Amino acid sequence: MTSSELWSRATAERYDAGEAETFSAAVLGPTVAFLAELAGRGRALEFAIGTGRVGVPLRRHGVPVVGIELSEHMAAVLRRKLDEDTLPVVIGDMATTVVPGGFTLVYLVYNTITNLLTQDEQVECFRNAARHLEPGGRFVVELAVPPLRFLPPGQVAVPFDVSERHLGFDTFDLVEQMLVSHHFTRDGDGGRYRRDQSRHRYAWPAELDLMARIAGLERERRVGDWDGAPFTQDSAKHISVWRKPG
Repeated sequence: MTSSELWSRATAERYDAGEAETFSAAVLGPTVAFLAELAGRGRALEFAIGTGRVGVPLRRHGVPVVGIELSEHMAAVLRRKLDEDTLPVVIGDMATTVVPGGFTLVYLVYNTITNLLTQDEQVECFRNAARHLEPGGRFVVELAVPPLRFLPPGQVAVPFDVSERHLGFDTFDLVEQMLVSHHFTRDGDGGRYRRDQSRHRYAWPAELDLMARIAGLERERRVGDWDGAPFTQDSAKHISVWRKPG
């Protein structure tokens, strides 16, 4: 049984509106182009496809896409956008669920590997990606770099968004390598705020490289964003690509 927290119907219904910025052409254009180039003429498999933020435009770009999604409610929102024949989705967890056929690309975006709350499950996620890849295929992960250098001595919280309608900050357990994301979101035009939180296990780039080696994958490249900017010590996130040997 996966340790991932299950997204509810209410959360799924408001997900797209709450993440409107990440649905913009400025964000999705480079993302889709990057993934489509790696997929080539083959099929792509998205782990934790959610409401289809990336999978739907990638399919419309011409890449055959299959999704795995733990939350039936998230998948139901996706289904309003494309039918099952156009973009099949299997309900299950990304560490163990297997779908038929081979893929030239398996991808996992927007920090979602951290939804797996143990190192063992994250390793199994890499193994599951390798299981689905054809020889020469790639596994892509988009993941934030843990912002631990912003923690003052003795503090455990780092804000990541302070705006009129939203306050977001992460609290860290440095021993267990866990973080909790806290969100206070303004509802409508009134003075009421909705509180949400979610647990995550953060991982470092070098740790992911070791997980890939355990799964039989070789690192091909690592960049700082979907446009291909260099990954540096100041990068807030990374896009990492591992290849299954041919």
